[in-house]
Amino acid sequence: MAKAEVKDLLDCGVHFGHLTRKWDPNMAPYIYMERNGIHIINLYKTTAKLEEASKALSKIAASGRKILFVATKKQAKDIVAEKAGNVNMPYITERWPGGMLTNFVTIRKAVKKMASIDRMKKDGTFNTLSKKERLQVERLRAKLEKNLGSISDMTRLPGAIFVVDIKREHIAIKEAQKLNIPIFAMVDTNSDPRLVDFVIPSNDDASKSINKILQHATDAISDGLAERQAEKNAKLAAENEPAPKAVEKKAAPVAAQEEE
Repeated sequence: MAKAEVKDLLDCGVHFGHLTRKWDPNMAPYIYMERNGIHIINLYKTTAKLEEASKALSKIAASGRKILFVATKKQAKDIVAEKAGNVNMPYITERWPGGMLTNFVTIRKAVKKMASIDRMKKDGTFNTLSKKERLQVERLRAKLEKNLGSISDMTRLPGAIFVVDIKREHIAIKEAQKLNIPIFAMVDTNSDPRLVDFVIPSNDDASKSINKILQHATDAISDGLAERQAEKNAKLAAENEPAPKAVEKKAAPVAAQEEE
């Protein structure tokens, strides 16, 4: 897992915060200075926090739990879909479905409904419906796919959530807090870091900054998944290894009879 370099973060504009008049005083420990009415984030703090978060993400991935990525803002949607998809993690990039975590059973029912429509198409049941019914089912399937398609493989609550812009995704934050699910987040100078378990002080508005932080996060997850796979392979190899053959004991040479 490559360590984040301050220069790389600087080049991606990770250090740019919000206007000073929009700041949250709780972000003071992570602010380096003010320039032209804008707060500048201390990138040395960012690299330290990013490394801490990366280690934790890697451990969660190695344990086999899923990490749910949440980002519904325009400049983050495509980046999150790509990065989370690369490591096979679920993500929400459209509207956050209320009760996504706190009412997970109902959300799972909606996902199962989507799967049942797919089965109807495969076994031919779909073709027996009237034209109007087929159109209704297609619209329902498209709506479910848009909102829940990326979490169709998530059969249980995630081991953690990763959020871009905690002010925008405040409902997701509240639901995760209620269920004690660890929260990782990019936190800008206008947000309250106390709401997050693993704070990554950074610019959550610029696509370059979002891309850079998510790249480090997903690289850490990838390392954790690789570690898990290596452990599985080692265990499988140990189970399939033939048992060592028992060593046959050679008969002791018969002593020559003494001549009478």
